[in-house]
Amino acid sequence: MDDGELLDRLSRGDEGAYDAIFRASYAPLVRLGEAMVRDRAVAEELVQDVLLELWRRRDRLAVEGSLRAYLFQATRNRALNHLRHVQVERRGAVHAVVPEARDATAPARLVAEEMQDAVRRAVDELSPRCREVFELSRVHGLRYVEIAQTLGVSVKAVEAQMGKALRILRERLAPWLPPGDRL
Repeated sequence: MDDGELLDRLSRGDEGAYDAIFRASYAPLVRLGEAMVRDRAVAEELVQDVLLELWRRRDRLAVEGSLRAYLFQATRNRALNHLRHVQVERRGAVHAVVPEARDATAPARLVAEEMQDAVRRAVDELSPRCREVFELSRVHGLRYVEIAQTLGVSVKAVEAQMGKALRILRERLAPWLPPGDRL
């Protein structure tokens, strides 16, 4: 069955069509989610949410292009939202630390925090697309081909954005890097 026929049957509430979509999509979507969030259980939960939402919205679903691309994009968006949520929780946890619980290596911790802050600022200053490509590659470990599929762009576009990101980060982080070091 092609995507159009599956979507048509799905929109009419055909559980067989949903089952076919679920069985064909679940494993690849979990692999994508796991590559992004680095936790299989969380990835499975995210994919289940995506596929449940597909069923809930079946009668008003507007899929432009392939169903597979739509599901990959939905999974990618859920994973990115999850990572943003985790990041917000971590930032809040820093403020919840009791002063007595801090370790005695304050100077080393301070340098590490300053360096992390410099890296975070440098990455935040990248253009949105450049930052997204960089994070999918370096933070989530996706290969260029996987990034290209996820974002719906060519591998060459991913290579160009990654090259741009590395050049900018190298320039911005030069004071923190020993001479000759590369990102």
